[in-house]
This record gives sequence, C-alpha cells and structure tokens, in this order.
Amino acid sequence: MTALGLVLAGLAAGLHVFIFYLESISWTTPRARATFGTSEEEAQATKSMAFNQGFYNLFLALAALIGIVVYLAGTPEIGLTLVFTGVGSMLAAAVVLVASSPDLAASALKQGLLPLLAVASLLIGIVV
Repeated sequence: MTALGLVLAGLAAGLHVFIFYLESISWTTPRARATFGTSEEEAQATKSMAFNQGFYNLFLALAALIGIVVYLAGTPEIGLTLVFTGVGSMLAAAVVLVASSPDLAASALKQGLLPLLAVASLLIGIVV
C-alpha cells in the first residue's frame, strides 16, 4: 500500500503543479478564467492573490515530491514525513475550501481526492 500511496501522492503533486501554473502563470488567460469561473475583470483584480496562492500549491507539491525522492533514496521516515506534510496540507486545504464555500464542493473534491487516497494508502502501508 505504501507504493500506491507514493504514486497517489505523486499524482496529487502533479495536479497541484498544474494548479500553480493556472494560478501563477496563466491566471488571466481564457482557459484559466474558464477553469475558475472568473471574468476578465475579476482575474485582473485578483491576479496578485492568485499568484501567491499558486506558489502555495507549488510548495505543497514540492514537499510531496521531495518526500517521495527521499523515501526512495532510503530514508523512509524523513521521506514519509515530507509526503504527509505535502498531501496532508493539500487535503486540509480542500476541507477548508468546502467548509468555507460549500458551493465549491466539486472543486474541493478535485483538489482533495488524490491527497485523501494518498494519506489513506500510506497510513495503511505503515500499519500493515
């Protein structure tokens, strides 16, 4: 189950790198605006906030990815700590999103499903 958890964590990290791209690099493009449901005016007004939020997503992805590399390099305790930090924070952010904006439950599910599955798989792998 640990291997599955690491794969799921890698997929979650990849998704969050993509979210970084959308928020920090292409926020005002038609594709990003369509993804997040913002108008051109809203995108311009929130550009600096989205830029910062995108880097938050990138840093969570990096924590998980570095953790996977460290785990595979033979230091599983440190690696899993980093992976849990990354995917656990992704999952917590999804919970906060749905708790603060129930109308964004679909977005929270997209953001949080892979991290949830990664955490569950890794925990099972540790216990079993």
